[in-house]
Amino acid sequence: MDLDFLDTNLPIFDGTVTLGSVIKFILLLSFSTFFAKILSLYMRRSLKDKVSKDAGETIIKIVYYGILTIVFFSNLRLIGINPSGFLLAGGVAGIVLGFASQNIVGNLVSGFFLMVERPIKIGDQVQISDVAGYVIDIRIISTLIRTYDGLLVRIPNQQVFTTNITNIVEHPVRRFEHTIRIRYSDDANAAIWLIKDLIDKEPFALLNPSPSVFVSDLGDSSVNITVRIWAPVNEWFGIKTRILWDIKQTLEENGIEIPLPQRVVHIQTDSKKVPDKLEPVPEKEIESVLNYEERVLA
Repeated sequence: MDLDFLDTNLPIFDGTVTLGSVIKFILLLSFSTFFAKILSLYMRRSLKDKVSKDAGETIIKIVYYGILTIVFFSNLRLIGINPSGFLLAGGVAGIVLGFASQNIVGNLVSGFFLMVERPIKIGDQVQISDVAGYVIDIRIISTLIRTYDGLLVRIPNQQVFTTNITNIVEHPVRRFEHTIRIRYSDDANAAIWLIKDLIDKEPFALLNPSPSVFVSDLGDSSVNITVRIWAPVNEWFGIKTRILWDIKQTLEENGIEIPLPQRVVHIQTDSKKVPDKLEPVPEKEIESVLNYEERVLA
């Protein structure tokens, strides 16, 4: 096979290159992309048990794009482009594009600060504005949230970084609160003792901070008992629903019921008998009233 055609000179802005050097540049870029992907897979497996998922993904992205950037700029001369001139032109183009796309630049900067400050991590349960769910990925431009009902929501990083972020699982423990209503005829002390006994039997109810059970309000038709319990954040929802149902069953078994709203209505009747038929007003009285109104208006 005659491969002399690969040495054919091609007209390039910065000198001349051959078709072989262009093919070499493409092969090097393709091989570096393949190598970067293989290295990313290896690093993802190696860092799985050593660092957190979000930190590992950040390291992998830096290594991946770093390899491609180094290979690209170090082999630009193969296609007749001076890297220094290319960087200068890229800088000017970057300034122009920066003014034209401020939102994209803002998202890039916000994405960088999100990776440095790390207010949220991959796998966290968060609420950002009106979106609540699990953090799937923190990318350069946007953050992906999977809501609790399975929807995938993409939020620009600038919005994530500049709004209030509620990280539900960042703190290891979390408190929940229930308000239990009992009748005025029931023994509130007995109800409090039964609820405390249930909490003592619950293995995930923390002793420090300690739980509290107390009468918080005397309502219109009930005595309100507030129950506050601290639990590990991973067991928070399960113990919250379980304790509430156990309290209901235990109180009912001991004759303490949750009352329905009640209203006491008093009906008062007038002792005077209402006349069956109203007597007509005399015309003289009507005229006197009209004359009085005329005098006042005058």
